[in-house]
Amino acid sequence: MNDALFSGLTLAADGPEFPTVDDFLLPQIIFPGTPFAMDRIIMVRIIATAIMLVVLGVSAARAKLIPGRWQGAVEWVIEFVRDQIVYQVMGKERGRRYLPMITTMFFTILVFNLCGIIPGFNIAATATITMPLVFAGWCFVQYWVAGAREKGLGHFLKEELFPRGVPAPIYILLTPIQLLELLVIRPVSLTLRLFANMVAGHITVAVCLAATQWFLIEIPNKLWSILGIGTFAAGLVMTLFEILVAALQAFIFAMLTTAYINMSYPETE
Repeated sequence: MNDALFSGLTLAADGPEFPTVDDFLLPQIIFPGTPFAMDRIIMVRIIATAIMLVVLGVSAARAKLIPGRWQGAVEWVIEFVRDQIVYQVMGKERGRRYLPMITTMFFTILVFNLCGIIPGFNIAATATITMPLVFAGWCFVQYWVAGAREKGLGHFLKEELFPRGVPAPIYILLTPIQLLELLVIRPVSLTLRLFANMVAGHITVAVCLAATQWFLIEIPNKLWSILGIGTFAAGLVMTLFEILVAALQAFIFAMLTTAYINMSYPETE
């Protein structure tokens, strides 16, 4: 009994191999060393995109006047994005222009986020900085385009950099901050919010499962199995929580994108 316990303590001192941020720097598995090189996360993005396009395409092709359960579920999500995000923030007349963009963004981010809990994928397609940055860039390109179209580029920049009702000397400090917020802070914060949440969730689940394997399999002592059961339960809870976070981050990103674009329109409209 004591020998087994001592053996378990010795192994526990070594500890399991927990995942690190380096695990997100995946090796190239296809066309390595070429401009077309792909690692596992890029393959996950390609496969997830193909599956999403096929599923939505087939759903649209087989749409009926009286929807079945699957069609009803898809339509509910689309109507949720339309009514609770786009129209809620922009109104119907303005929102129609951006409804395809926001719906595409919401669905893509949601599916990419959920890849982290799909067996075989096991990593969110938004868990590297590139994809969140692409979505943020898309948002702010539309933000600038809408502002330039509705107000004129000069007037748009004047309103952004020189807010009304501010004493002139304050502009010396305020204008550089406004410019930094316009070019860096808003897109970077939008990027990091999505990226950091998905990385944190993936690492947390991986840590729970690594600890479970260590306590239940690697340590030959039943006393440690209690901890293994606890970490396994924590892993299940965190997996469910990651599903919630995946949907919540898709909603937040779509909502903030809609709000930012709406801010570029004249307030009087």
